[in-house]
Amino acid sequence: MTEQQAEEDLLIDREEYLSNGVHIGTKSQHTDMEKYIFHVKKNQLAVLDLKQTDERIRDAAQFLRNYEPEDILVVARSEEALLPVTRFAESVGAERIAGRFTPGTLTNPQSDDFVEPGLVMVSDPEKDSQAINEAVDAKIPVIAIADSADTLENVDLAIPANNKSGSAVATVYFLIARQMADAKGEELEYDLEDFKPEEEEE
Repeated sequence: MTEQQAEEDLLIDREEYLSNGVHIGTKSQHTDMEKYIFHVKKNQLAVLDLKQTDERIRDAAQFLRNYEPEDILVVARSEEALLPVTRFAESVGAERIAGRFTPGTLTNPQSDDFVEPGLVMVSDPEKDSQAINEAVDAKIPVIAIADSADTLENVDLAIPANNKSGSAVATVYFLIARQMADAKGEELEYDLEDFKPEEEEE
């Protein structure tokens, strides 16, 4: 390990972040995400700053520890995030909506799907915009995994990371779950591979 790597003190080895594509942004960059972009390649692909990603994962885990597990709702509409969200919910005891988010889930008490979480975490601000909008209406804080092209409007805590890849999303959810378990002096019963969608496993 080089001196620079030793000083980084990341939650996992930088190479593991890289191999899972956590740093890979898109060819579009939203101004909200500029501070999290390390640089833009010649092909216009944004590269996210892994040091900031790592810091925000720690921040998210600490924020989530302020809530009872059953008061945390994790949301994922994208196919890539369905298994990671399911594993995360199982790991920490959170509630989840993996798949379609029914309008009114957070705002219509007459809805069969109505829930009143203390906090909402979404996997993609664009695809999960309905959940974010309803959380705002219900005055519920929002954590989001945000890619380089995403707006952070109505997001209280952003985790800059590739949210288009199952392996990348899995890495983020796994690390948050592990941090939460560590804080309670517990061992996480899953490893990173358990969070990854099967088609992306090595």
